[in-house]
Amino acid sequence: MLATWTPDQELNQVRLRSGADMKRKLKWYDLVALGLGGMLGVGVFVTTGHVARYTSGPSVFISYIIAGISALLSSLCYTEFSVQIPVAGGAFCYLRGTFGEFVGYFAGANILLEYVLSNAAVARSFTEYLCSAFGVTDPNSWRIEVHGLPEGYNKLDFTAVAVVVLLTLCLCHSTKESSILNLVMTIFHVVFFGFIIISGFCYGKFDNLVKPRGLAPDGIRGMLDGAAVVYFSYIGYDTVSTLAEEIEKPRVSLPVGIVGSVLIVTGIYCLMALALCMMVPYQQIAETASYSMAFGRIGWKWAGNVVGAGASLGILASLLVAMLGQARYLCVIGRARLVPSWLSKVHPSTGTPLNATIFLGLCTALISLFTDMEIVIEIISIGTLLVFYLVANALIYRKYVIVGKNRPLPTLSFLCLLTLTAVGFSVSWKRKRQWWGLPVFGGIMIVVTALLQYTVVPNSAHQPSEWSVPLMPWPAAISIFLNVFLVTTLQVLSFERFAIWTCLITVFYVLYGVHSTFEAEEMEVEIMAVNEAPNPSIQPTKFDV
Repeated sequence: MLATWTPDQELNQVRLRSGADMKRKLKWYDLVALGLGGMLGVGVFVTTGHVARYTSGPSVFISYIIAGISALLSSLCYTEFSVQIPVAGGAFCYLRGTFGEFVGYFAGANILLEYVLSNAAVARSFTEYLCSAFGVTDPNSWRIEVHGLPEGYNKLDFTAVAVVVLLTLCLCHSTKESSILNLVMTIFHVVFFGFIIISGFCYGKFDNLVKPRGLAPDGIRGMLDGAAVVYFSYIGYDTVSTLAEEIEKPRVSLPVGIVGSVLIVTGIYCLMALALCMMVPYQQIAETASYSMAFGRIGWKWAGNVVGAGASLGILASLLVAMLGQARYLCVIGRARLVPSWLSKVHPSTGTPLNATIFLGLCTALISLFTDMEIVIEIISIGTLLVFYLVANALIYRKYVIVGKNRPLPTLSFLCLLTLTAVGFSVSWKRKRQWWGLPVFGGIMIVVTALLQYTVVPNSAHQPSEWSVPLMPWPAAISIFLNVFLVTTLQVLSFERFAIWTCLITVFYVLYGVHSTFEAEEMEVEIMAVNEAPNPSIQPTKFDV
């Protein structure tokens, strides 16, 4: 459970288990486009109107800035790991090499579940926005109702299934061609966002931002609570790190692709939120289809169809990138033999993880066929935040202990104290009346981080020469703090789902995974011993002597 792998083993020994190598064809602009495609999905259309009306008011754009800062800090942690360990496993490989096999498997299994469920939800939302593009008000008219099935599972969505199957076939064919398709869709999607932003600024009113209760009617609390909701519009940048084996110059392109896409998306989201609040007073914003309704308020009812078409295109790009990432995660988990090894195979002619792509595509299609989006959305998000939290912890531990050659106890004590401080701050925030806890726990966080910085100094002789996060440990510590804060905003159902899923994956690991990985390593040791042993049938020549 505690066995770790070095970057050299991940890059060479473990990668060979897939047979053929993935083809390195992606450049930095492909990564930026894939990051944009992964994040610029349906999230901004679903969350902005709801948050503006009920939580943040016109200051929803500040909520997007706060959430963007949190996403940027997490993306910096991902970037340093992806540069130093450029393999397709993303967080799974980073955590397995830092905290051991079980923690890596635990994080990988959780993020796989999040991928499959969120992709199924996004596929069903594609049907709804496509209906809007064609002027159909009831999306269920494109679904088949089956009497006898439970409520929430009785409306079959074959449109969602068709989209998932087509994208799966595209991803099986070639990563580069899939990237080109995403690039084209992302360009059109950004142009569509530009149309909304320009229309809002030209035909909106600045007075709507400050009337009747000012820019932030609920103060700082409203902005921070809104940030917790809109944060999930940023999920998707981590997919870029899973493509490390398919990039021509990963050490140069990965920082540009990950960090650049987060910065661009933050700017677009802020402008989109401002445009909406300028077109319609925040208390009159529609909870659903808010942008379509806003255009109706300024007399552009035809623009509702345009919004539906643009959102459908964005959903396709987001779905393509997410399905691209989920297959790479499963492929590398298969290399570790934590799941059946046939899922790790890379097709020699296409250079793609064919079996993993098809398997997860079928799982996504099956869930999207039966399950309503509301049911799926209720049980996602906690796994993603957990992985972001673990990666930030792993970066600090790796930098100060594994690479920096310091004793582990001071760093582990700091990480535990930081987590407890974040929990205390979050509980004080939720209870509202205990305001004394906010400055106390916030102050403790600042003090302990400063102590780590000045008392546990990493050995500079052992630090890698590649790109690294600046001003460590502050970015990673703030990322840990914010991820804990965001986890506490989730519903109880998310924690119940997390507990059940944790039990299931732990049982699978104990009964299958740990034995399979041990046998795979024993077999490799035996093969190496045979290859290194001298062959008595071969007589030495005078050159050997």
